[in-house]
Amino acid sequence: MNKIIVIIFTAFFWVSGTTVNHAQPLRKIENQAFTHGEKLTFRVYYQSLLTGKVTAGEASLEVKGSPVTKSGRDTYHIVGAGQSKGAFNLFFKVDDRFETFIDREAIIPWYFIRRTREGGYKKDDEVTFRQNNGLAISRNAVKKIPVNTQDILSVFYYARTLDISDVKPNESFPLSFYLDDSLYVSKIVFLGREQLKTELGTFNCLKFKPMVIKGEVFSEPYPMELYITDDLNRLPVMVKSAVIVGSVKMELVSFEGVRNPVTARITQGNGNGAASKK
Repeated sequence: MNKIIVIIFTAFFWVSGTTVNHAQPLRKIENQAFTHGEKLTFRVYYQSLLTGKVTAGEASLEVKGSPVTKSGRDTYHIVGAGQSKGAFNLFFKVDDRFETFIDREAIIPWYFIRRTREGGYKKDDEVTFRQNNGLAISRNAVKKIPVNTQDILSVFYYARTLDISDVKPNESFPLSFYLDDSLYVSKIVFLGREQLKTELGTFNCLKFKPMVIKGEVFSEPYPMELYITDDLNRLPVMVKSAVIVGSVKMELVSFEGVRNPVTARITQGNGNGAASKK
């Protein structure tokens, strides 16, 4: 259970393998999805017929309010945090924090910070990305990287900027990122459009399946479902995965400072959520 909660919080999943290319000029990405001041809050819970909904933790994703200069470039400073709650703290306490500084034009990271506390496991790291030179410099290694390499947090924000208007059901696209001195590649499969009822209301959503590593947590490579709003914001509304008994879910319970009106919400729920265009 603890491993599933940690995996759901990170949201994207990986298998090894890619090729390194020579450094190229920085790209320019049209970002209509997010901006400074956006904050998303999630509840992580286990659900079954026997227990109902049992809160396991909470998570948040926040784009800080002002640009920060890194490597001479304006960046979005983004913080992702996740903590276990209640009885789950007794047998597996989680207190994770990830930070990234993403180039405002290229949507690539210049600096990444990791602070992981999961039970008895502790991992701290910082990575400086020299994107122009094709290098990633961490506490323990200097590695060559392909042009426009992402980290575990920035890859999610980059994915929100992708134009998927012409993607058909069962089509897929790759997403890669750098973590623990290695480059990983995940494949995301588009399943189609679906309405989803949540605490915040009912949303028109785009539904995806991200690929994960098979092993002791999952027995097949696509066990999870990801729902994002079918509007310009591309907000993550729900991530869910079936387990042996019941399911584990991460659900959006509040949002603020989003870039565009949340037109995907078709009915209002009982949670907190306010859209503001900036």
